[in-house]
Parts: sequence; structure tokens; C-alpha cells
Amino acid sequence: MLLQFKIQIKGITKPPVWSRVLVPANFSFHQFQLVIQAAFGWSNCHLYEFVPTKDPWSFPPIGIPDKTGMKERKLIDGKKIKLSRIFHTKGQSFSSLYDIGDDWYHKILLEEVNEGRSSTAQLLEGKRACPSEDCGGVWGYNEMLEILTNPKHKENRNIRRWLGLKGKNTWDAHETYFTLNALLVQTI
Repeated sequence: MLLQFKIQIKGITKPPVWSRVLVPANFSFHQFQLVIQAAFGWSNCHLYEFVPTKDPWSFPPIGIPDKTGMKERKLIDGKKIKLSRIFHTKGQSFSSLYDIGDDWYHKILLEEVNEGRSSTAQLLEGKRACPSEDCGGVWGYNEMLEILTNPKHKENRNIRRWLGLKGKNTWDAHETYFTLNALLVQTI
């Protein structure tokens, strides 16, 4: 079974940043997190959590359990729960949080349930360039955009260097930087 999801970053709306992916239902939530990371061009170097959108307290969050005992809440291990255990009906939605601190919240909507089979995930389409990882969440992203649109801003050169922009190269928040066949996350 294949699950088609639309994943949208919350808080960025004009226009929104989103990706549409097709994922095998036997993927774990951890594998799904890797798909989300690849779809948004991030490196999966921060913690994550998944919770139901409508009733986030209906069961513990799904993520990476804290083995140090520092975390107050218990988590369901994302490596041990399959998407098929939770997702089976078109229209179901979840929220995810990536990078606690920058707080990238995503709305995850199950758009379709297909009978097909695959051992890989696929990026089907996306809209708008994804924010750079570690830019400070939605607030930092908006500040970064403001700096980039003002070549005379005192931080423009530093932001351009941080983004790897050289010479007259630009970073356009409205351009979509996806290669549709680039996302192939294998079953682990």
C-alpha cells in the first residue's frame, strides 16, 4: 500500500511551502521523517515529534525516545511504529515538529491511499524554496528574506555567504528547488 501525503510548513503562508510525497505504508515514522527531511532539503540533525492534529493528547508523541531521562514526556519510538498502524483513511492529519528551538511545525495530510507497491518514497511535487535549516524557524526565515531583498542591509553579505551564494547568484523564496526524481528513500 502507498500513502500520498501533502506536507506543509506551518506559519509560512504567502505563498506556502509544501511538498507532496508518496510513501510505502510499511515505512516507520522514522523513515517518514527521513522522507520529510529529503523533501525539504534538510539534514535530519535535530529531534522530531509527530502527534495527531485533532487530538494531540490522545496518545504519546512519536519520535526519538530520550535515553538520558532528561525528557519529561514519554515518546513512542518512531523506529518501531509503521505508518500503516496510524494512516489508513484519506483526510487524516498529523502535525510534526522538527528542530525543537527553531520549531518547524508541519501539517501532514493523508491525501490518497493507493494499492500500489514500492520499496522507496517519491517526491511528487512541491511549492516554494524550503527555508534553510537552522535559520531560526519561521521568524528567522522571514528576517532572512528581508535581509536578502535589501542588498544594502548590514547582514546581507553574511547571509549570502551562509547560503553559499556567490557573485550575482540569488536565492529566490518563490522558486521551487525540487528535482522530482531526487527523492528515493529506501526501506531500512
